[in-house]
Amino acid sequence: MTGHAEVVQIVFDPTVISYQALLRLFWENHDPTQGMRQGNDIGTQYRSVIYTLNDTQKEAAETSRKQYLDALKSAGRNAITTEIKDAPPFFYAEDFHQQYLHKNPDGYCGLGGTGISCPGL
Repeated sequence: MTGHAEVVQIVFDPTVISYQALLRLFWENHDPTQGMRQGNDIGTQYRSVIYTLNDTQKEAAETSRKQYLDALKSAGRNAITTEIKDAPPFFYAEDFHQQYLHKNPDGYCGLGGTGISCPGL
């Protein structure tokens, strides 16, 4: 195992969209309770993880995780397994994985939210 995770690197303008709004999109658009998988994709590379660039981002991510965990618990769902860590060096995936669903409109994507809103963000 390499320890790598399949992730998306997001570059954003905080005058256009806030970090909190991005966190809300993160929580609501995948299932952060599945451990080392997303849908049918199983393995450590499919784990749920947020990589942060500074203490402010880390604190916001941890706060949002607690808020979403409370919402999930209220709905009778499992605990969040998402890791929150300092960002390591980013490596682009091979071309086959770049814009995968654009190139393969009928391709499989294991992402799916829980259907539970993330309050407070």
